Amino acid sequence: MRSEPPRATLMLGAAIAAAYALFGLAGQSESAALLGGFIPARIGGPPMPDALPVWLTPLSATLLHGGIIHLVFNLLMLGYCGKETEVALGPGSIILLFLVGAFASAGMQYAVDPHSTVPMIGASGAISAIVGAYAILYGKPRETKLPPEVARWAHIAWLAAAWIVLQLLVGFAGRLDGMAVAAAAHIGGFLAGLLMARPLLRWRYRSA
Repeated sequence: MRSEPPRATLMLGAAIAAAYALFGLAGQSESAALLGGFIPARIGGPPMPDALPVWLTPLSATLLHGGIIHLVFNLLMLGYCGKETEVALGPGSIILLFLVGAFASAGMQYAVDPHSTVPMIGASGAISAIVGAYAILYGKPRETKLPPEVARWAHIAWLAAAWIVLQLLVGFAGRLDGMAVAAAAHIGGFLAGLLMARPLLRWRYRSA
């Protein structure tokens, strides 16, 4: 029996790639980052002319990337983890994970550096929620003498650390000048995915 294609994952990937192509071809990547990126210092501050409302920028920031390397890496992670997670949780849950991850990542970045004026861009934080859910659903710890539950959470912590390090490396390789790598945002998104995976799984099978 063939499984259905991961429609929600493909839709998210297509939207992210299309936005990058649109702004890149128009030569507006830098201005888009300033007007649509998440800037922590804007919260509670005066409105920025021509910029999107600050409460929308955690979402708009997911459509903006600082370079092709960053974009491709995020799309690969979204495709790999999103496909398998969508099989387990369904398309609606993938969209929900992405949306909550976007705001959770922005919230964590604000908590760490509320006065930053550097735009946070990229879908890494939102995708981190999907990666976190994938880690819960499919993570298999190696053989160890630790108690099973401790070993499982140690494995999840290792996955989180690996994800953050990879994001740092890719971000430094492909970012625009002035676009800082938001490691705290990746942690916030990943934690959101960890917390949401089990409830979403229970909700899906109760609704089946």
